[in-house]
Amino acid sequence: MKVKALSPRSGMTLVELIVAFTILLALTSMALPLARSRVRRIKERELREALKEIRTAIDKYKDAADNLKLGPQDGVDTYNYPKTLQSMVDGVKGAGQTADVKVKFLRRIPIDPMTNTREWGMHSMQDDPKSNGWGGQNVFDVYTKSQDKAADGTPYAEW
Repeated sequence: MKVKALSPRSGMTLVELIVAFTILLALTSMALPLARSRVRRIKERELREALKEIRTAIDKYKDAADNLKLGPQDGVDTYNYPKTLQSMVDGVKGAGQTADVKVKFLRRIPIDPMTNTREWGMHSMQDDPKSNGWGGQNVFDVYTKSQDKAADGTPYAEW
């Protein structure tokens, strides 16, 4: 049995290892921003979908109240918007043939993907549209409580 002696070129040199690690580091540093921007785009899409779901439910509530399809509610004002987001989940009494049935407009309050909570900023019909406060009279619109900005520089709270 003959044993071969290792030649000096059989392994990698220190310079080759440094070059390989440098290339790996460069590739990794390019991939991280791409991954972050992808996560951001996914959250933005989820935010748009959640806002659309809530705003559609508010509009359906308003239409039903305007068309007298909802029974008398506690604390309803003349604008016919829901008192809280939770009231659209819990349901409200119907009117006429549906007086014994609770009409629900949302299955659950969607999670805000930017804050990862079910807490949304709200505007009532009487509030100043630029304010971040909620007067508590009704729910006219919702926005995220996130202070972050989109890639185009607009705050997510203005979406």
